[in-house]
Amino acid sequence: MTPFDVYKTYVSLKSHFTKEKYDYHKYCGKTRVQLNTFYKRKDRYWFERLSRQKNDQQVVDFFVSNFVLCDDPQSLWIGEIIREGEDRYLNWCKRQQSLSYTFKSEIESIFNKDNFDKMFKLETNKHPQIIKEYLQNNISLETLVILNKILNFSSSFDKKLLDPVWEIISLKIKKYSQFLNIDIFKFKKILKECVL
Repeated sequence: MTPFDVYKTYVSLKSHFTKEKYDYHKYCGKTRVQLNTFYKRKDRYWFERLSRQKNDQQVVDFFVSNFVLCDDPQSLWIGEIIREGEDRYLNWCKRQQSLSYTFKSEIESIFNKDNFDKMFKLETNKHPQIIKEYLQNNISLETLVILNKILNFSSSFDKKLLDPVWEIISLKIKKYSQFLNIDIFKFKKILKECVL
C-alpha cells in the first residue's frame, strides 16, 4: 500500500464511521481525494511511515480500531491517532483474539435470569440499561454489536430514542457490525448458556 493509499483508506474509513450514507464495503473504499491534496498535507510523513510498517489489512484494522474506540469518530483528529493509535490498535487486536471469552465474561457480569428483558426495556427519555452498561464501560462495543446481531434491538431503539448519545452509538453499531465477522450461532449458544 502506498502512502497515498493509506491516506485514502483513512479518509474512506472516517467517512464510513461518520456519515450515514457512505459505506466502505459498498464503494470498495473509494473516495474523491486527490493526490495533490495529499502532498499539501503537513502530516503526510505519518501516512508514509504507516505504509512501511503495516500490510494492507493491518492498515484497515488500524483505522477501524481507532474509529470504533474513540468517543466521537467525527472529532477524531489525525494527530490523536498518531499519538494514541498504536495502543488502541493493540488493545483492539487482543479483544479480537479473545472475542468469545470477552463476550461470555461481559454477558455473565451484567445478565442474570431475571434481568434479561429489563436490560432492553425502553422508558420515556431514558436509555435502556444495556446502553448504560456500555456507557459505563461494563461491556465493550463488540459485545453490544454481537447482541444486536442476535437480538436486533437497535432498530426499535432508533424509533424511540431521539438523543445524540444514542445516535452516535447506533451509528457505531451499524458501521462496526460490517467489520465484525463472527459465527453468530456460536455467540447465540454462549448467550443462551449465560442467560438461561
